[in-house]
Amino acid sequence: MQKYPAHNVMGQPLHPCSVDPLTGYFRDGHCNSCVEDSGSHTVCAVMTKEFLAYSKYVGNDLSTARPGLRFPGLKPGDQWCLCALRFLQAHEEGCAPGVRLDSTHLKALDVVPLEILELHRVD
Repeated sequence: MQKYPAHNVMGQPLHPCSVDPLTGYFRDGHCNSCVEDSGSHTVCAVMTKEFLAYSKYVGNDLSTARPGLRFPGLKPGDQWCLCALRFLQAHEEGCAPGVRLDSTHLKALDVVPLEILELHRVD
């Protein structure tokens, strides 16, 4: 799999999102992406209680650990490379998590306008 160039939405080098828990399509701590990443796991999101509840409600339970899949389960404050479309859906429902722009891959802009990402920016 050939990764897209590692640039963030500001056109700068992509910063890490999280190594604890270890995130990313490639499980390298970055929101890197490639052609095979059909979910576009490109938004570095800071989990909130509201977003985790919303995600579970729509069928993607991110808060329950799945040891067999090496998934620890997420809690508020954890950072995670989120699918761009799921982020956009959460935004439209009023429960989007925070976003680390320096760690959000440029490919997220194929799905989510920069103005929306900026609304949820956290430093």
